[in-house]
Amino acid sequence: MERELQYLGCPGYRLGKSPYGEDKKMNTMLLKMYVKLQDLLSREEGQDLVEYALVVALIAFGAVAGMGALAKGINNEFNSISSMLASAV
Repeated sequence: MERELQYLGCPGYRLGKSPYGEDKKMNTMLLKMYVKLQDLLSREEGQDLVEYALVVALIAFGAVAGMGALAKGINNEFNSISSMLASAV
């Protein structure tokens, strides 16, 4: 881990040798956070979960849209049955 933190990609920036005189402990902590962030961003394990979530959201959206049309149709049929029963009595 220490070797990965030795060089950040900019010439002159070495572990503990900041041109601004920052504390070595703070510099080490920031570099470790940078390496962890780069590691998290490069992982592909969570992409499957996102894809499944998108598929579930699409199915839910289709179900909600379909249920609205179905509810209107059912309501119309019940209204017609109700008016037929009222006129028959």
